[in-house]
Amino acid sequence: MRSRDLNNLNIVEIDTKLEENEEALQNLKFQKAMQQLEDPLKIKFLKKEIAQLKTLKKEFAIGIREKKS
Repeated sequence: MRSRDLNNLNIVEIDTKLEENEEALQNLKFQKAMQQLEDPLKIKFLKKEIAQLKTLKKEFAIGIREKKS
């Protein structure tokens, strides 16, 4: 997901996307352990997106970003 797409999300969408990504990351790690992972770079990109989502969530919490109606 691109950063401009992330900026348009509200807090509920961020939480949902964060849960989905954390679950997907766990599945990819299991695949890697079983040596069934086809594209190891997916883990890197998923970790980056999780970090971006957590940053956005923190910005909402401390008031840097306004909650959209």
